[in-house]
Amino acid sequence: MEAKAHLRYIRISPRKVQIVCDLIRGKSVAQAVAILSNTPKAAAEPLLKLVKSAAANAENNHQMDPEKLYVSETFANPGPIIKRFMPRAQGRAYRINKRTSHVTVVVKEKEAK
Repeated sequence: MEAKAHLRYIRISPRKVQIVCDLIRGKSVAQAVAILSNTPKAAAEPLLKLVKSAAANAENNHQMDPEKLYVSETFANPGPIIKRFMPRAQGRAYRINKRTSHVTVVVKEKEAK
């Protein structure tokens, strides 16, 4: 059984979010929370809330044991790009792409061996 949490339209590029996702993939939820609360990246705070949300979904909706949960999957996909223009010299304009992300965190229960 697995529980998911989604974060949509976050205003950080997926490339930057993916760096933080790689830090917590495969770790227990307690470890992931500890790592994210001490990571000085902009994506760490929203991802921390997302991991806590996925853990709460597992506990409340699927009656999983919170002590056995681990982050099985986490990934960031690109969302819509907000396009802006910056005036440049001699009447030109350069396009500025403000990228967004859709982030998904999946938690599962560790199997007893």
